[in-house]
Amino acid sequence: MERRLERERRQMLDDHLAARGITDASVLAAMGTVPRELFVPGHLWEAAYDDHPLPLGNAQTISQPYIVALTLQAANIQPDDVVLDIGTGSGYAAAVASRIAARVVSVERVSDLSRQAETVLRKLGYENIELLIGDGTRGAPEHEPFDVIISAAAAANIPESWSEQLAPGGRIVAPVGTRSGQRLRSVRRDARGDWIETDFGGVRFVPLVTGGSSASSSRAGEREER
Repeated sequence: MERRLERERRQMLDDHLAARGITDASVLAAMGTVPRELFVPGHLWEAAYDDHPLPLGNAQTISQPYIVALTLQAANIQPDDVVLDIGTGSGYAAAVASRIAARVVSVERVSDLSRQAETVLRKLGYENIELLIGDGTRGAPEHEPFDVIISAAAAANIPESWSEQLAPGGRIVAPVGTRSGQRLRSVRRDARGDWIETDFGGVRFVPLVTGGSSASSSRAGEREER
C-alpha cells in the first residue's frame, strides 16, 4: 500500500500539477512531501491522489490537488511568511503551506473538523501550525499581520477584516462569488497602496459562513498534558 501511495503521489505531481501549469518548485516539493491519504476518510484512501474533491463530512470537502496547488502558487508564499488559512477542513492545505511558510494560522468554524485535523497534524509533527476554532470571516486579528491569506470557502466579496490584517505587500487568494458562479482571485497591495487583482478562473467551493467562536486554539505540534 505504501509503495502504491508513493507512486500515486508522484503521478499527481506529474499529471495533475506540473502538466497543468504548476511550476512553483516549493509548492511541488511540499505537495510531494505531505501524505494526502492521511487527510481523507479511511475508506477513501485509494482516491486520495485523484484530481477531484473528496467528502469529509459536515458538508465539507477536501479540495482537489490542482486547486490546492494553484491557490498556493498564486499566493507566492516565501520561507519567512506567516499565512492565514481560512477553512481548515481536513488540514491538508495548511499542512502543505506549512512546508513552505514560517508559520500557518488556520481557522475552522466546525470544531469536529478542526480537532480531526489537529490529530493528523500532531501525528505528522507539523509544529508551525496553529489551529483556531471560530468565524473565518473575522480572520485572526490576535495573530496579525499576515503575509498571505488563503481561503477554502467562497465569499461574495473578500471580507474587509482580511484586508485589514494583511501586511504591506501581502497577498490574498480566495474564491469570490456565489454558488451560481465563483472565480479564484488573487489581490495584493502594491508599493503605492493600490490593489492589484488577478483572476485564475472558475472554481467551485463551499460558501464562507459567518459564525463560531475564536476562543479555542491549539498548536498542532503540541501534545496535551495528561
